[in-house]
Amino acid sequence: MPAVRATLFGVPGSHPALAGQLMLERKGFEVRRLDMVAGVHRVLLRGLGFSRMTVPAVRLDGQRLQGTRTIALALDAMVPLPPLVPAEPERREAVLRAEAWADEVLQPVARRLAWGALKRDHSTIATYLEGARLGIPVSLAAAMAPPVIRLAARLNHADDEHVLRDLRALPTLLDRLDGFLVQGVIGGEEPNVADYQIATTVRLLMSLDDLHGWIERHPAGAHAQAVVPRFPGRIGPVFPHDWLPPAAR
Repeated sequence: MPAVRATLFGVPGSHPALAGQLMLERKGFEVRRLDMVAGVHRVLLRGLGFSRMTVPAVRLDGQRLQGTRTIALALDAMVPLPPLVPAEPERREAVLRAEAWADEVLQPVARRLAWGALKRDHSTIATYLEGARLGIPVSLAAAMAPPVIRLAARLNHADDEHVLRDLRALPTLLDRLDGFLVQGVIGGEEPNVADYQIATTVRLLMSLDDLHGWIERHPAGAHAQAVVPRFPGRIGPVFPHDWLPPAAR
């Protein structure tokens, strides 16, 4: 077990932050997690010396690391086994390509849909704060949530136009994830960086009651639950019925 403790900076309910945490734990690191208020974290990270405004952000053995791919590669260099990025060139390329697609395409969709849902109904916001390390009681953080939700929704473009577009794109995105499973890019005996990136994102989508049952029936849903047995947060049905993919209605 590594003797070095990692400090992980995240945002409550953040799927990439959870991916970073799971990878650190997979390598045997003790993780000290510190959460920041969504939106405000962009400024705080710069003040902490990080070059980007995104989580996960990790301080580890004198290094500042951001992003699941960067973290995975650094962890493999420090603790080679179990590997998060395969060594065999063809498989390595496939895994990193899937991780990049999930980071650039899938992850923002889940984030917009979550903030778009909470903008419509924030009554269950406390469920997304489960296990958060904000330094204040969950009840107080929940009471302060409405302006945070409005800010985060605006920063992530979670308006009706983008939310509707994302909901219509979901069947194609899930089909691609199911394809990764068929190809063996994800879903192997040893989870890799793409497994963590994708599974945490799918689990965020499944925290929306509008989508949970439909996604759960997909192979990608079963994979996400296997890799991430617990994910904080749940919000009831909020989107207009005709916005949802036909299979989710």
